[in-house]
Amino acid sequence: MFLGHFSTWFSPDLGNCSSRMPSRESYNVQKKEKPLVEKAKQEASQEDILATALGMRMGPQKTSATFWQPIKILACSQLSSLVRRATLKDSDWTPKSEKVHNFKVHNFRGPHWCEHCARFMWGLMAQGVKCTDCGLNFHKECSALAANDCKPNLRNIRKVYSCDLTTLVKAYNTARPMVVDMCIREIESRGLKSEGLYRISGFSDSVEEVKTGFDKDGEKTDISVKAYEDINIITSALKLYLRDLPVPVISYDSYPRFIEAAKLTDPEKKLEAFREALALLPLSHRETLKYLMAHLRRVTQNEKFNLMSAENLGIVFGPTLMRAPNQDAMAALNDVRYQRQVVEVLIKNEEVLF
Repeated sequence: MFLGHFSTWFSPDLGNCSSRMPSRESYNVQKKEKPLVEKAKQEASQEDILATALGMRMGPQKTSATFWQPIKILACSQLSSLVRRATLKDSDWTPKSEKVHNFKVHNFRGPHWCEHCARFMWGLMAQGVKCTDCGLNFHKECSALAANDCKPNLRNIRKVYSCDLTTLVKAYNTARPMVVDMCIREIESRGLKSEGLYRISGFSDSVEEVKTGFDKDGEKTDISVKAYEDINIITSALKLYLRDLPVPVISYDSYPRFIEAAKLTDPEKKLEAFREALALLPLSHRETLKYLMAHLRRVTQNEKFNLMSAENLGIVFGPTLMRAPNQDAMAALNDVRYQRQVVEVLIKNEEVLF
C-alpha cells in the first residue's frame, strides 16, 4: 500500500519531468541547427558591415539575395583586404631580402663553438671564420653550408658609403638605403626645376662633408637647405653613394641580361627581356632601382625647366648604376651606349616595368 501511495504521489512529477527533458532525437536536431543559426547570424552581421562600408541602408526589408550576392562577393574581398592592410605594421611592409654572410678568417680568443654544427672550434690560430656583418662563428667547412640569413648588426656597420646595399637595408630594416630616400626627398622638395639637375656637380668638399655625415650620423644627417643651399651638392652625394656600392644597383649577375635587352629592336620583346632581367636583381636592389626610376621620371616631367630628358639622365646614370663584370677595357667601352639605353628604357617605361 505504501508503494501504491508512493507511485501515485511521484508519478505526476515523473511525468512532468519526462515532458520537460528533451528526447535524444530533438537534442540531435538542435545540435545540428545551432551551427546553422550561428552561421546565419554571422552572415547577417557581415552584410550589415558591408552595407555600412558601401554606404547602403539595410532596414527590415533587406536587399534581395539576387542583388546582394555579387556585391557581397566583390565587397567582402575588398573590405577584408583593407582590414588586413590596416592591421599590418610598418615592418610587415618592409621587403625581405636574402643576405649572404660575409665570412672572414678569424683568430678566436677563448673557447668558441660553431653556429652550424655546435662543435668546438679547435686550434690556436685561424680556428674558423666570422661573419663581419652579424658576428656568427663557423668552421671553415661549415661556412659553405650556412643559410643566406645574415642579419647585420648595426654595431658592425662602420660606414654607410661603400657598404653593401643589402647589408645596409637589413641592418636598418628598411626597404631602401637611407641615403637614397633622404636625398631624393630633399631633391624633390626643392630641386626638380633646377637647371642641369644631376648633370651639374656640386662643390667636392661639401659633397665629401655629406658623405662623412651619413657615415657618422646616419639618418640624423642634416641635408636641408639650411645646411646645403646648393641642390647640386645633394645630387652629387647621391650619385657618389651609388658609384661607391661594392655591388652596383644593377648587379653583376644581371648585367649581361640588361645589355642584351637593350640591344633588341622589337618593343614588346625588349620590354619582356627587361622584365626578365629585373627579376634577377636582389630584392633590395630592385626596390632601390624602382624608387630611383620613379624619381627620375618625375625629373623628366620638369624637363622644360631643368633641361634633363630621359636620354640625358641615361648618360649620367648609366655608368653609375651598372658596371661591366670582369670585362676588358674595350668591351666595357662598347657597353657604355647600351648602359645609357638601359636607364633610358627604365625611366620611360617605369610604370610598366615595376
